[in-house]
Order: sequence, then structure tokens, then C-alpha cells
Amino acid sequence: MPSPSQRVLEWFGVDDAWERPRPAIGRQDVVLAASVEAISLLALELVRSSGGLEHTDGPVWAQWAAVSTGAVLLLGRRRWPLTVAILAAAHMFVAGVTMPEVMGQLSLQIVYFVALLSGVAWARDRRAMAIVVSTIVLFMFAWITWQFALGSTVQEWLDDEEFTGRTGVFPPIPSAIALALLINAIYFGGAIVGGGVSWRAARQRDRLRAQASTIATQAGRLREQAVVEERLRIARELHDVVAHGVSAMGIQAGAARRVLERDPDAARTALAHVEEASRDAVTQMRRLLGTLREGVGEAPQHLDGARTTDAGVGDLARLVAEVSGQGLAVSLDVVETRAEAADRLPRGIGLAVYRTVQEALTNVRRHSTADTVSVVVRVDEAGSYAEVEVVDNGRPRHGTSGSGLGQLGIRERAATHGGQVDIGPRVTGGYRVRVRYPLGATA
Repeated sequence: MPSPSQRVLEWFGVDDAWERPRPAIGRQDVVLAASVEAISLLALELVRSSGGLEHTDGPVWAQWAAVSTGAVLLLGRRRWPLTVAILAAAHMFVAGVTMPEVMGQLSLQIVYFVALLSGVAWARDRRAMAIVVSTIVLFMFAWITWQFALGSTVQEWLDDEEFTGRTGVFPPIPSAIALALLINAIYFGGAIVGGGVSWRAARQRDRLRAQASTIATQAGRLREQAVVEERLRIARELHDVVAHGVSAMGIQAGAARRVLERDPDAARTALAHVEEASRDAVTQMRRLLGTLREGVGEAPQHLDGARTTDAGVGDLARLVAEVSGQGLAVSLDVVETRAEAADRLPRGIGLAVYRTVQEALTNVRRHSTADTVSVVVRVDEAGSYAEVEVVDNGRPRHGTSGSGLGQLGIRERAATHGGQVDIGPRVTGGYRVRVRYPLGATA
């Protein structure tokens, strides 16, 4: 267990390698010094006018110089903290010996206090700070002891108070000595402790900034890694979709070759299917390459579920049934302008609709207080679009804030197909995820 002295040194950061940045003399330092000097000179003249400096033998210009030089020390209190602390201690000693009534002015006492506090708060070499501050305190208390032991400080104070005998619990002279020591202990101790608190607060702020920077860097790396993984997943899924189309092209081309001589109409139909499948495959590949060529941005979250590249709108009923229950009611509506329009969706878009609903329902289950969710899929072949909308009636659940990567996964997948995304809270309450995919020539 560390000793009390070790704890004190540790609290003041004596062995801490961190160095507090020392700013250059700025506007606030100049304003502070000028303000202190103006107030100090005004207070000095008010005290003189009230007869408080009648025992001071120094000339007026020396009194003004003492006050002004004390205020000037505050200019470098952050830039050269230990030097200013030493100069302030020397200033206190010289002024106290030559003009004690001027040294005792409140304005100068504040200057000495701030100088010592700044020495503890802003010193970069903590071991040198401990030595300098300890030396100053020991010197000041030795000076006070010398005044009491060899000087006439106590008697002058008693004469000023017109004490003629014992009037309280304690004798007059020991009481005066104890009171002076107590006041100085509070004065110097307050400056030292206040400086230590300021230094520790600055150290903590720097640690928090460093931690925030580290967390931001790590989060950025994780997001980049996740977006790469999600894009690889999209690439695998689209590879399966395109491979299916290419396989269909091969089957249709083979059928056309076999019936070319005896049934030209059937051959033309098969070749038309080959053309359509090839166009769809090329379109899907272009969209995929366009997505993968983009720079790595924010990463999506891994979606729940296995790799189901054959999933589509027809599989949403099973997905909704799996999610429903345990306080969550999920409804599904598929709106088609023509019969079986959803079944005619391109495989890639059908899979994107399925994944969007899957991710939206996962987010509701994890991060929302909703008990009702509505899933609506609209397929408009005349308007050449397919739209999926997931709406809930809940609020964000306390303590379950997500990373937002799942929504970015929805956006990433929508970008692959040139879709438009609208995600956010509704004015009337609840949350909505809506994505519209263009069908174009592939409908």
C-alpha cells in the first residue's frame, strides 16, 4: 500500500509523463493583468486616502511600482508558471520587508495566490514543480516564524487591537501566532490544492479527447470492414442471380438450336428469352460494379438470417410469421397493379426487397418499443417501380441504441439497384423505412 506522501505526489502527478500544453501569452492574459493593475492602483489610493498607509515610509512611486509589477507577473502565469511563482514569492518577500502595508493589500494577495496556483496547475515538469512549490512554502513559513521569533509582529498586532489582557479562552500571544499560521496555511494550501485540481482536470480532459479519438478511429475501421463484408455479400448474391440468368440463357439457346429447323417460331421465342435474360444480367452486373467502385463509406450491419439468394417477395410471409409474436404483431400487404406482378420482379430486386424488410424488422425487434409493424410492398409495372415500406408505432428503446450500420446496409443495397431510401421517425409517431426500386426495362 502506498504511503500518504506517495499518494500526495501521485495526486499532483509528480511521476506523470503527461505535459500540459502551455499556450502563448494571449489576449485574456493581457486583459487580466491590465484589469488587476487598474483595480490594484485604485484600491491602493483608496486605502491611502483613508489613512491606511500612514506607517509606510516608501515613496508613492515605489508603492505604485510594487502594485504594477505584481500585476505584470500575471502575464506569464501560464507560459512560464514556475518562473512566475518564484518571482511572485520574491516580490512578496521584498514588498513585505520594505512596505508591509502595501504587500498586505488584497489585490497583491490575490496576485500571489494566483501565481502560486498557476505554478502548480501549468507546470509541465511535475517534479520540478514539487521542488519549487515546497521551497516557496518552506521559505514563507520560515519568514513568518522569524518575524514572530525575532521581530515585533505579535506586539504590533496586539497594540493595534489595543489588547491589555486575556479576554478569551486562549492567551493573546499564542492566539495571534496560531491565527497567523492558520491563515497562511489556508492561503498557501488553497493555492496548491486549487492548482492540483486544475492540473488533474486538464489531464482528464486530455485523456477523454485521446479516448474519443481512439474510439472514432476504431469505429471507422470497423465500419470500413463491415462495408467491405456487406459488399462482398451483395456481390455473392448478385453473382447467384446473374448465374441463374446465364444458366437460363444457356437452356433457352440450346432449345432454340434444337427447334430452329422444324419450329422457327419457338426458336424465335427462345432467343427472345435469351435476349431478355442477357439484358437483365448485364444490367445487374453494371449496378453491382457501380456500387463496388464507390469509395468505402459508412458500413452496414450484418443482416440476420442465412444466405438466401433465392428469397423474394413470395418469402416475406414466412419471414413475417417468424418475427410475429412475443408482443409484436406484424402485418403484410402486397399491392400489385397487375396480377402476379411481384412474381415477375427481377431476382435481384426481389432479393433486395426481402433483405430490406428483414433488416427493418430486425431493428424494430432490437431497438424499438413498437408492438405493431406494418409491411407493405407495392409493385407498379406501369409506373416502373417496386416499393417496400415498413412502419412501426414505437419509440427508441432506452439502452439499446444501435450503431446505425443496419440502416446503412439498406442504403448500400438500395444504391446497388439505383433505389431511393427514406428512413426516419414519423411526425405522427413511430418509425418508417421506405425504399423505392426502379424497374426500368427489366420489369
